[in-house]
Amino acid sequence: MRIDDFEKPAKTNALCSNWRKWKQPIIWFQGTTDAIGAQFFLKNVHSGMRKVASELFGKPESLQSRPNVFGELMRVLISPSKDVEQAVNWVLDGVGEPDITLHMRMLMNRSVRAVRAASNCIRKATRNLQLRSKPRLVVVSDTPSLVKSIKPDIGGFAEVLHFDYKAYRGNVSHETNGLPSLDFRVKDWGPAPRWVAFVDFFLASRAKHAVVSGAQRRVGTTYAQLVAALAAANSIGEKSSNSKFAFFSSFQSNLLAEGLKLQVGWGHVWNRFAGPLSCRGQSNQCAFTAVLPPAWWDGLWQSPLPRDIRRLEQYGIRLSGFGTIDENQLRSHCTARKTTVRTVTFI
Repeated sequence: MRIDDFEKPAKTNALCSNWRKWKQPIIWFQGTTDAIGAQFFLKNVHSGMRKVASELFGKPESLQSRPNVFGELMRVLISPSKDVEQAVNWVLDGVGEPDITLHMRMLMNRSVRAVRAASNCIRKATRNLQLRSKPRLVVVSDTPSLVKSIKPDIGGFAEVLHFDYKAYRGNVSHETNGLPSLDFRVKDWGPAPRWVAFVDFFLASRAKHAVVSGAQRRVGTTYAQLVAALAAANSIGEKSSNSKFAFFSSFQSNLLAEGLKLQVGWGHVWNRFAGPLSCRGQSNQCAFTAVLPPAWWDGLWQSPLPRDIRRLEQYGIRLSGFGTIDENQLRSHCTARKTTVRTVTFI
């Protein structure tokens, strides 16, 4: 929460603020623009606030207990435009709903190991979910040419579906034909027009049973996480009786050789497992991934990096190498801190 920039209130540490005494305060929580914002509630010194936060975010020690907060919000708040929906239906026409979605963030790379690891993960998902012998698989990538190269690996056991924007002749494609090319975004978004990402998103979120995230470098990106969240919400929505949904992250050998240190970024689903306890020396890994990921060391065995330990210590949170919290140190930090609250009255 923050007031407009024309009059910023005094900065405060939300972990220590005496929120029970607030009447109508407007507080600017410094540092809440990333995943640490959730920790202002999960690690708060007030037990009541921690209890409510746990009900919203799930039990820290059990990833499978975490509710699909963002998926349910998206299912209610967002929907594809008419033109985007037509493009999605064009892909699925005569085929039916997809069973699994594969998202590959390749950054124009041609990694064979990434494709093989993803192929193994899809096979595992097919076996675990007891799907048909040849499930329908939607492939989404920032590198459209990947679809052609991946078909030999997965075409034998899955029916591959993909949105070919060059072959599509709907309203969206006609509207964008005259727009200039944004070459500086090609590495992030691929050579496809930007609107294709919206079609891919809603197409990918139609998966009934599973989403698999693979990549050349970063696995479990925000895009894949949101796709999985919406797909999971759709799978138990009003039009479906299915309540079994899975989200997997596919790692190849070079990503596991030195742990998961390449999975960087505040709020990234795997960066909190990148410390000394992370996996090493495996040829590939198909890891179960929570639809609502852990947010800043909610539980044990998350092996935080020294850099992140130092950052959290600025907020009074002292973490061990196992991700546990020193409750006494946090309480002592808050007791010694002067509470600063600025109240603004609106007429």
